[in-house]
Amino acid sequence: MYPSTSRTTAARDRGRIGYQRTDAHQILDEAYHCCLTFVVDGAPRALPTLHVRIGDELFLHGSTGSTPLLAARDPDGLPVCVVVTLLDGLVYARSQFHHSANYRSVVVHGTARLVTEAPDKRRVLDALVDKVGSGRAADSRPPTRRELAETAVLAVALTEVSVKCRTGGPGDDPADLALPHWAGVVPLRTVAGPPQPAPGVRTAPPDYLAAVARTPSAAN
Repeated sequence: MYPSTSRTTAARDRGRIGYQRTDAHQILDEAYHCCLTFVVDGAPRALPTLHVRIGDELFLHGSTGSTPLLAARDPDGLPVCVVVTLLDGLVYARSQFHHSANYRSVVVHGTARLVTEAPDKRRVLDALVDKVGSGRAADSRPPTRRELAETAVLAVALTEVSVKCRTGGPGDDPADLALPHWAGVVPLRTVAGPPQPAPGVRTAPPDYLAAVARTPSAAN
């Protein structure tokens, strides 16, 4: 369990929030992207980016010239909030007020630090590439010294983490149950399509791409 803090305690809908480590890790591992939020020069910023979890650390990928990576050079690091959301369904209620969505989300508060050692950066980048296809890191050219220098990696310790989920159907008021409007859930899922080779590629798609296509992101 992650501890509940002032920043991870919900002000409303407290029944939807939790702190289970296994639930947080599962969502972080299933999602392919996240939103990194931070403040620079008194102004809020948000940056969608790729992420990968290794143990109890979350690693974010970016360019060495991007705003958050430059700000993270501060010896004290960069205070951040990272949000990951998986949308599992649209909830249609009889009333407009009770329309909603089924989702699984993770919010991480912490201080991001730059990963500067080349072996550590290579380890994270291998994990990030393997996330999109198990075995892909070994099936692609590793970064050159120049490419590695142009690539930045942020690390955020998973210590202040909350999970928020919604499942089930609409929560219509009893007085609305007799209304003649359709109500229910339209499930949503992310499905990988057939691999589309780049021009000049003559080799067959590797087996791990077929595995990705067979495992869409969806609610259990």
